[in-house]
Amino acid sequence: MPTRLDEGDCSRYHGLVRKKHAGGGLSYALVLASATLVVFTAFAVINSCTPKDSARKSEKSPYGTPEYVIELPPGYEDLKVISTNEGETNAKALSDPASAGEAGSSSVGSSSEGEATDATLFARLQELKKEAPEVERQPTLIIVIDDVGYSIDELKPFLKLPFPITFAVLPQLVHSNDSVLAIRDAGKEFILHQPMEALGGNDPGPHAVYLSMDDTAIERTVAENIDSFPYPPAGMNNHMGSAVTRDARAMGLILKLVKERGMYYLDSLTAPGTVTVQLCEELGTSYMERNVFLDNNTDREAIIAAIDEGKRIARKNSAAVMIGHVWSSNLAATLMEIYPELVAEGYSLSTISAYMQMQAEETSGHADSRN
Repeated sequence: MPTRLDEGDCSRYHGLVRKKHAGGGLSYALVLASATLVVFTAFAVINSCTPKDSARKSEKSPYGTPEYVIELPPGYEDLKVISTNEGETNAKALSDPASAGEAGSSSVGSSSEGEATDATLFARLQELKKEAPEVERQPTLIIVIDDVGYSIDELKPFLKLPFPITFAVLPQLVHSNDSVLAIRDAGKEFILHQPMEALGGNDPGPHAVYLSMDDTAIERTVAENIDSFPYPPAGMNNHMGSAVTRDARAMGLILKLVKERGMYYLDSLTAPGTVTVQLCEELGTSYMERNVFLDNNTDREAIIAAIDEGKRIARKNSAAVMIGHVWSSNLAATLMEIYPELVAEGYSLSTISAYMQMQAEETSGHADSRN
């Protein structure tokens, strides 16, 4: 026979049920809170581990997709892509001494701190030049900064660098000519950064050379780009161009024009198998090749490691050409920081033109000594 519960028993029973439900609800709330905490923690970790330059890569580049996405060494996916919001500062402001301190503040601190740092740096450099070891021929580092022409503001810190440097300027952009005039006023060298067709469908931007062009169109495009600047460039290198630099017809036309204009050619080597060396030697066009990319990764330690690789090559081959990019976030400040050390170690810094001239003089001197 079923046991009948009295009111006391029922009361105790319902109390236990309420406690059970309350306990279950508390457990559910604790599980939900724990899951939420785990999700937020995961997002925080991912955000902290993601390079800021990599995040910026989602921004649309105003001048085509950088070719390193497809063909350059691992690590280029972390490079910063230029923002479309440019400063409208002109070249006159760059050459104004009052604004020069402000120009470098983003790289070397506030303007007052920057002036003190610059004064100390230059004083130390004079001492280091006296202390630098005397050698028959110093190993030479040649630094080229690509992709100039987007923004004046990004160019400013590089113009303050106290050593010879070569700037590769993209043609016929909003700030191309401003940049060239500022480079001249800073006593630096500039070359044409000629856009060329890339493998994989990457867009090299306006005023580019394509393999589909006939001979006349290729010659006209390059000549118009050369003539678009306020004064003639010292040389030319390729912007992207992994398709064109492998093609003998297109490169033969380009290198012949380079020679006729009294320029040199720098092969950026965005891909293996270029025809540059063979054609330059056949045509008698002066040329060099890139040895190192400085900003495969834009953090300071990676840049210094790339410079060390350039130093090793220079010690072995007498010179190394190192290419960086004007939009590389830490490059200018790192070069400013490491320059005194390079001087103390006996390295010479040069433009491509100056190095070629030195080679020519040495060759001439050796020839005279044999006669």
